[in-house]
Amino acid sequence: MRIAPLGLIDGDRDKLEAILRAPTAPAGLALRARIVLLAADGVSNSEIARRCGVSRPTVITWRGRYGERGIDGLSDLHRSGRPRTLDHSAIVTATLMPPPKKLGVTHWSSRLLADHLGISFYAVANAWREYGVQPWRAETFKYSTDPELVAKVHDVVGLYLDPPENAIVLSLDEKSQIQALDRTQPMLPMQPGSVERHTHDYKRHGTTTLFAALDIATGKVTASCKPRHRSTEYLAFLKQVARAYPSQELHLIADNYATHKTPEVKAWLAENPRIAVHFTPTSASWLNLVEVWFGVIQRQALGRGVFTSVTDLTSKIRAFINGWNTRATPFVWTKTPEEILKKATRKTTSNTSH
Repeated sequence: MRIAPLGLIDGDRDKLEAILRAPTAPAGLALRARIVLLAADGVSNSEIARRCGVSRPTVITWRGRYGERGIDGLSDLHRSGRPRTLDHSAIVTATLMPPPKKLGVTHWSSRLLADHLGISFYAVANAWREYGVQPWRAETFKYSTDPELVAKVHDVVGLYLDPPENAIVLSLDEKSQIQALDRTQPMLPMQPGSVERHTHDYKRHGTTTLFAALDIATGKVTASCKPRHRSTEYLAFLKQVARAYPSQELHLIADNYATHKTPEVKAWLAENPRIAVHFTPTSASWLNLVEVWFGVIQRQALGRGVFTSVTDLTSKIRAFINGWNTRATPFVWTKTPEEILKKATRKTTSNTSH
């Protein structure tokens, strides 16, 4: 006996066809939408079952569900499942407690904690996943205790967001102890299907210190490599920066390293009033944008470089800087002083409340 086509609610055909086209639609929902559409086209239950690879009772079930509840009837019904027998919060509480001293470990692994609690390590892993606990991870932090924190943050960030008119803002620092490392065997270059490879051991050929001043407005860098990073070398670099910008008013952003504040440096700055130094708060060198550029040169030129001597190292650093300056773009600071201080205050409060 021929069964009458399944009647669709107005607008449901478009919705069902959209479910079939959606790449993210659950497979089960897409299958049910196809069953209902075929039923609406008058296809027999047996033929629908054959085309969809399901049983005839399954086709009848989903025809009935749609007839009773429309598209909502095609969703999976809630299933209570087996009740949880383990308290995940108790597992996490145990995780937050230090392991017994007799174990000799600094933190729990899923297997150690499972043995300690007498449960499976799968249960421990599931509890950690639910609560976002990751005992194997650790990060570093350091809060600035500078009594002038607020004033210095406003001063430095103010230079980034609203630099003085007709003045140059330079972020200045040194990257010390850059090693001239030479691999013991030639590098194997990248090939299709194979990454670049090099030996894990190396030869040391000495070190250099890179002094750099980043022009915030252009992204260009004035730099110099020196064998040491005493106040003598720092002062020599300041004079180089002054020569690079012979007539402009300069605002230098620097950290609180001792060589930046020696009597010789202070005396020279006093003789050159067009140059003003703005210090970042203590333990907050990340406010100095040149640190971002140091990260760039480390990733792009130093980390995987091969250097046969300090001269070779400094030559390749200079080549990178020359190339960088031809393609440089401004460094843009986005966070306001209030946003930075709010985050710092929140972290400090959170840390001291435990």
